[in-house]
Amino acid sequence: MDLVILVPDHRVPVTRRCSTLEDSRALDRFLASVERRAFRMAFIATGQEEDAHDLVQDAMLKLVERYAGCGEAGWAPLFHRILQSKIRDWYRRTKVRSRWRLWLGRGDESEEADDPLESIADTATPSVEHQVKTKQAAAALEEALRSLPLRQQQAFLLRAWEELDVAQTAAAMGCSEGSVKTHYFRAVQTLRKRLGSHWP
Repeated sequence: MDLVILVPDHRVPVTRRCSTLEDSRALDRFLASVERRAFRMAFIATGQEEDAHDLVQDAMLKLVERYAGCGEAGWAPLFHRILQSKIRDWYRRTKVRSRWRLWLGRGDESEEADDPLESIADTATPSVEHQVKTKQAAAALEEALRSLPLRQQQAFLLRAWEELDVAQTAAAMGCSEGSVKTHYFRAVQTLRKRLGSHWP
């Protein structure tokens, strides 16, 4: 049976093996439920729209190819572990590329990517002042998240955004539960300090 994995602006057909039609539908529902948040998480980590698309797409493909039969309860931690691993790999590759660019005398050629969520039409009509404050708060949050060390960023997004418990987060990050608690605590402290004026 073919599955089309949807990542913003991408359609990728893949063949996967599920034991039943219900398993197949459950996997479809799971991927649909995580794709937008996963893309946002990857975009916050990389700052690059195309790279974020690729990371999410690769993580989804790997989950489908290797873990489709693992059962619905295991998909979330497995998917996030795959995605976070791919994000860490992206950081390593980017670091190496940056060194080569500096050594070859080339500057940073990356262009600032547009936020794909800004193009979504707003059906509500809040006041202009409210819109400005909301936009400023969202921008401040994204900037603060990007400024966190990678492990703190991962712990915060998986716990607060994806609502994984400590054990699931530890499995996704490939570290101990104690490390998750430490990274999460430090991330929350930093975010509170930086965002106090937006969320008193």
